[in-house]
Amino acid sequence: MFAIPLGDDGAELRPLEPWNAEEFLAHMDRGREHIGRFVELPDHVTDLASATSFLQRYADKAAADSGRLYGIWADSTLVGGVMFRIFDTATRNCEVGCWLEETVVGRGLITRAIRVLVDWAVEERGMYRVEWIAGSDNTASLKAAKRLGMVREGVLRESYLYRGVRHDEEIWAVLAPEWREQRERETPAAQAPDNRA
Repeated sequence: MFAIPLGDDGAELRPLEPWNAEEFLAHMDRGREHIGRFVELPDHVTDLASATSFLQRYADKAAADSGRLYGIWADSTLVGGVMFRIFDTATRNCEVGCWLEETVVGRGLITRAIRVLVDWAVEERGMYRVEWIAGSDNTASLKAAKRLGMVREGVLRESYLYRGVRHDEEIWAVLAPEWREQRERETPAAQAPDNRA
């Protein structure tokens, strides 16, 4: 199994697979109220069988190259996750998503983890368009999309029916050329090659 460091604070990004079901369920139980404010994941992951089923669905998507799921571990504890909810190699479009326990909000974990996903999607897999869809009232998610350099493209009015209430959703996206340009700007001058020789 691989683990990708998400900075100097010990946080890691790892595949989240069916064998992690007990840990995943414990994570959902800890974060159920906070995570469930905007996403329906905690409503579907309520016991070991449903946790295993959710993780197996994404294992099947990974096998079909149509989606992927990764966990965020901080201090050796699963505290969140990021995913390719949609990964379409034919159109070269994908959609990322995320969730996080309240105890680790504000540490930049989602931004760092999604950066890893987008870098891989664009540079390794040739994705051209990466989308981020979030409820208009989910300000933390919208701020993360903006930090990632995504562009707000529009609002789907009352498109998301959640717990009996219709919510507006915003579509944000970044295109591969925009992502590359942004990543080049972020490279510190000290790391840039010295061509003065």
